[in-house]
Amino acid sequence: MSRSPEAPPPAAALLLSDGEPNIRVPDRARQRPILEQLSPQERDVVVSRGRKKVLNRGATLFSQGSPHDGIYLIESGRIRVFYAAPSGREITLAYWYPGNFVGGPEIFGGGPHVWSGVASCNSSVLHLSGAALRELVVTIPALALGVIDGLVFKGKCYSTMAQMLGTRSITERLAHLLLHLADLYGVEEEDGGVLIAASFTHADLAHLVGATRQWVTISLKRFAERGIVSATRSDLVIRRPDMLLAMRNGEA
Repeated sequence: MSRSPEAPPPAAALLLSDGEPNIRVPDRARQRPILEQLSPQERDVVVSRGRKKVLNRGATLFSQGSPHDGIYLIESGRIRVFYAAPSGREITLAYWYPGNFVGGPEIFGGGPHVWSGVASCNSSVLHLSGAALRELVVTIPALALGVIDGLVFKGKCYSTMAQMLGTRSITERLAHLLLHLADLYGVEEEDGGVLIAASFTHADLAHLVGATRQWVTISLKRFAERGIVSATRSDLVIRRPDMLLAMRNGEA
């Protein structure tokens, strides 16, 4: 029997570049939440300079090409950032969770956004304008260090993602993603399988691995025929993580 979706711990992220070739290993793809590094008084100052925004699922937070101004600290929910090609094809860069921020790389404003951000579920964020953020990082060193750490983390993730897209086959990328989803959302079933207790459509998976929805649907059907996964309209259960590991490493 499937269970209700469980959100990952604070400051978790879902990116194609994350995850090691082992299933059910916690505390990865995560950075220390920025506001957690501040004293209570410093947090109060930061929050007082921001503007809270609540988004329903599917609402746009910022759009590719729109003017850039500051960052958004994620308080709740999940924000998907993605790049859209002139052809209209999209690739998901990451899903970011509470404790992270989105809106980079020009955190102090200036220039257009180079990708878009939307709420993939009901979410709330705290917007810090570029001018406010510049003043805050000068007076609160812990905030400055947190922002730098966040930019470094994102830079490494996107760099690794670019390398993976350029060097791994789509099948290897899908196997890698399924293992990572199991790490973040896995719920062990009585029969030994690992249920991915989160709602991701075939289109969502396709946007993460750089494929079409049809290709993902066909691939999951083939995985099911081989006993690697079992999939229904609402549930995806990992049956043979060892085979996914072999596929991820180009050994199958």
